Amino acid sequence: MSRMIRIAVLGSAATVAAGESAFAAGMPQLAFGNPLTLGQLFWGAVIFLVLYLALSRSALPLVGAVLDERRARIDGDLDAAKSARNEADRAIIELRRARRDAAAEAASMVDKVVSEARAQAASRTAEMNARLEADIARAEIAVTEAREAAMGSIRAVAGGTTQLLVARLIGQEADEALVGAKVDAALAARPAA
Repeated sequence: MSRMIRIAVLGSAATVAAGESAFAAGMPQLAFGNPLTLGQLFWGAVIFLVLYLALSRSALPLVGAVLDERRARIDGDLDAAKSARNEADRAIIELRRARRDAAAEAASMVDKVVSEARAQAASRTAEMNARLEADIARAEIAVTEAREAAMGSIRAVAGGTTQLLVARLIGQEADEALVGAKVDAALAARPAA
């Protein structure tokens, strides 16, 4: 700050020293022989110095504090968003794992029922073919119900995960009907296995 004052004083002194040599026709502001010009130059420098000191001591630190606070808030929001994104990624991985597990369990159940039906068919005689066909039909119904139950658990897991993600990302509970409709649409859009 004292350097700025020294520069301003030296600049004023150089301008005053130039005096009449810097004066040209049509430039009365450089007529330093005029006492009004010297007074205006002196008071202009004083007013500039007072305004500079007032602003540098009061307004500029407040502006700096607001900018620092805003930068900290933005950095905090960005960190929270990254954290939420990482959590959402982990939730998606968990959802995919649950879906794979449910599909593997359903496939295992299907394989088990089919192998039992084949073993029964091989061990029975021709007179029991009608009974075996009825058993196979019941087994297929059980497989269908097991598959529907597995798909139902996928819907529940997807809906719960979506509810959790929406609550974490926006801080509000999502509409269950809307989430259910979106999950149903996504499940309907996927190709049949």
